[in-house]
Amino acid sequence: MATHASAKKRHRQSLKRRARNRHWRSRVRNAVRLAQAGAESGDDAAPAQFQAAQKLLRKAQGKGVMHTRVVSRMVSQLQRLLNRAQARSS
Repeated sequence: MATHASAKKRHRQSLKRRARNRHWRSRVRNAVRLAQAGAESGDDAAPAQFQAAQKLLRKAQGKGVMHTRVVSRMVSQLQRLLNRAQARSS
């Protein structure tokens, strides 16, 4: 365990950051799963679910929870999945 005051403070900060990051990652994963499921099932709400997932991904990116390239890749994959699903349905 930390013995210096600065090390104790660092530990407290890391616990807070970890909790915050886990919260955001969990929200993002749930939104992405919902968007994927909607696109695969051909749901009419799939575009709205995609927009919600994209918004959460970009917010997580802005907060430094997720890396820029990871977010861009995930958004791109979701968009491709949605486009393929819409092409199949029409």
